Amino acid sequence: MKTCIKETTVEQETKQKSLFTQFLKGFFYATKGIISFLRTERNGWFHCCAIVVVTIAGFYFNINRMEWIAVLFCFGLVLAAEAFNTAIERLVNLVSPKKNPIAGDVKDIAAGAVLICAIVAAIIGLLIFMPYFI
Repeated sequence: MKTCIKETTVEQETKQKSLFTQFLKGFFYATKGIISFLRTERNGWFHCCAIVVVTIAGFYFNINRMEWIAVLFCFGLVLAAEAFNTAIERLVNLVSPKKNPIAGDVKDIAAGAVLICAIVAAIIGLLIFMPYFI
């Protein structure tokens, strides 16, 4: 009976190691995706430059904790939207290599979603930083 318990424990440990290995692989692939996105997307670099400028301004003006939370949320939202847009565009190009009005609409809508996020982030940035300039 004791050997069955030990085997079960060993099996559980193996499964846990396997799950952790799968998690690490998933993390690796996600990191690879981020690197691919940043290597190939001009708009991604534009957003990253904006992030650097806003971060410097945040430290310069010593914005408070809640303002940092809003700014960081905007950073993540805009970059994630741009990454989703890139993924959608690549998928549409793969599925519909020839010109197709529906494929064009899909790409335009995805780009529009990024624009919405960027506009909202800019408005939040203005609300946070304008008092420091007035």
